[in-house]
Amino acid sequence: MSSRNLSPQQMFIAMADEHQPECKFSSEQSFPEWKSNTLPQVLKTLGDFPERVPLNPELLAEWEHEGLKKQKWVIDVTKHISATFCINYPADMVDGQQYPALFCCHGHGQFGKFPVMGNGTNPDILNDIAQMNYDYGHQMAQAGFITFSIDWIGFGERNDTFKPNTHRSIRQDWCNMYYLHATMLGMTSLGINITHGKAAIDFAESLPEVDPNRIGVMGLSGGGTMSLWMALCDERIKATEIICYSNLWRDFGIKDLNYCGMQVAPGLFKLVDLPDLQGLLAPNPLLIDIGANDLCFKIGPAMECFNQLKTIYASADASDQLELDMHANDHAWGANKSVEFFNKYL
Repeated sequence: MSSRNLSPQQMFIAMADEHQPECKFSSEQSFPEWKSNTLPQVLKTLGDFPERVPLNPELLAEWEHEGLKKQKWVIDVTKHISATFCINYPADMVDGQQYPALFCCHGHGQFGKFPVMGNGTNPDILNDIAQMNYDYGHQMAQAGFITFSIDWIGFGERNDTFKPNTHRSIRQDWCNMYYLHATMLGMTSLGINITHGKAAIDFAESLPEVDPNRIGVMGLSGGGTMSLWMALCDERIKATEIICYSNLWRDFGIKDLNYCGMQVAPGLFKLVDLPDLQGLLAPNPLLIDIGANDLCFKIGPAMECFNQLKTIYASADASDQLELDMHANDHAWGANKSVEFFNKYL
């Protein structure tokens, strides 16, 4: 009996150690053939997508902040639910001229898009910004890009724990609860959020100041998850920055328990690992941020992920389209190459 394992967690770790994804990329493969075979299977794991509806945009507020013009709108993203849409406009815009736009995806945290867009004076929001250099939606607008964001389900103004919603007495991890709800209906939280993100891009590109042919996406942590999936699912996105979301599912997911229902789809790891998923973006421009001292996505497996990703981009004859911002911080936006990267490709 002493040699037997009774731990389910240890069982899953052992399974992950032995696991080889069915569509894992090999340098012996033809990249175009691998991508054409793998991407449809990966997208199928997202399940059904919710029904789209007209956006019905309504402007809620407009204000000035540190030289930027900021607006908050509300739009209908799918049947049964809306989202507030925040947009930042750079200073000194020229009338009649169109500008590149960045979809700035937020990660985990109760405040959703607020810190990313540089909004709010709550001390906790300011602390998030300081700890993670988290206000890239604000800083990139100061650098000349139009930036926009919405809350993913379960965060910010779409967090059921906070008013005006109705479930303040329920203590749940909404990421996992919504994932259970979604899979019961043949959907996933990822698929729902992707659909909402597409609605946000629809509205952004309808604005006269936005150049619909120059749209990029960027995001930290869970925002890196969503940046990756938005770029995989929406061809309007021309360049992507994934911040502190490079690792191996065996390590950060199954061993470290550092993932949730917002990030996964049924059978996804059966098909691919995270470097394969990122590699499906090739040959499109991709900037990866890795924190040398990240305590969330550890440097060892993070670099293992990036090195596998380099192999995929090389096989796609796109090595020059892949960049790395290795910075000294913890789980944070490096901000060393972002402006130059998006100026180059947008």
